[in-house]
Amino acid sequence: MFTSTGSNGLYKAPLSKSLLLVPSAVSILLTLLFQHYQKFFAYNLQAIKEDFQIWRLVCGRTICLDLKDTFCSSLLIYNFRIFERRYGSRKFSSFLLGAWMLSALFDLLLVEITQYIFGITINSLPSGFLGPVFALFVPFYSSIPRVQVTQVLGYFSITNKTLVYILGLQLLTSGSYIWILALSGLVSGICYNSSILKVHRILRVPSWVAKIFSWTLEPIFSSAEPTNEVRVGMGATVDIQRQQRMELLDRQIMMSQVAQMRRQRQQQGGMINWNRLFPPLRHRHNANYQDHRPSEQDTPPPTEVSEEQIARLMEMGFSRGDALEALRASNNDLNVATNFLLQH
Repeated sequence: MFTSTGSNGLYKAPLSKSLLLVPSAVSILLTLLFQHYQKFFAYNLQAIKEDFQIWRLVCGRTICLDLKDTFCSSLLIYNFRIFERRYGSRKFSSFLLGAWMLSALFDLLLVEITQYIFGITINSLPSGFLGPVFALFVPFYSSIPRVQVTQVLGYFSITNKTLVYILGLQLLTSGSYIWILALSGLVSGICYNSSILKVHRILRVPSWVAKIFSWTLEPIFSSAEPTNEVRVGMGATVDIQRQQRMELLDRQIMMSQVAQMRRQRQQQGGMINWNRLFPPLRHRHNANYQDHRPSEQDTPPPTEVSEEQIARLMEMGFSRGDALEALRASNNDLNVATNFLLQH
């Protein structure tokens, strides 16, 4: 379930757009026109360790020489652009830089461990920006809500994250030693996100470097803000339209969180009417709850719920009953209702 790959899909994600276009273009040129230059982009571990050719570490871990790896990694970067939108280009680039440096270290370490335990000498690894791509699966797994889209045979759930994991599996099985890159990438992502190791405070892009790139490269790779008509309902398939709506709702939820927290401080019980969702809880301390049930005159009338908003929640995979209760409890606020359903 992927959205269309137009420039509007990369709005507020200039770094993701540059990583999607530049390495892919270089990889295609090297494959089709400049095959004799491919040797400079090979991830040659022997040359790095014995001849100290550090430039091979940079070139070999940036450009893919296999078009299948280029295609899969580009699609994954496109889907992971949500992190640049959420955290900003500087924080996103800091994560990629930290994951790139840590995964390079873990690559060499895993190669030595493999040779020591199994006696297998590995002189080269698949080239490309693969370590940071696999590292992005860590925040993808931990911070992106899992929303069921459909079921296969009534048992296997298809969610909004399923095809991303399938792409990762396809990339994992594309080479003999790519599991080393995948493992080092995942470990580097865990280390960078760890609140104990504090790696993110050390390996990050300096503010002056971020400003230079924002002045020079961001105008080149920035995309125009999409209109509401493009963002919602203009996909080529129903799945694409659903994903576009989910992305729009995700942005709306993030914008409403600050206002929601402010109102929660002012109102007891917060934005969501928990007593309406779970009416018995408010009377658990009263053993005579049945005798003290409020009269029908004291009970406020149910909130009118828009059928259009119910339909939008049902398109995301929620049942009609859950969507109806969430909208009533949130006073017909679609953002808060969606946030509640995603978290429960």
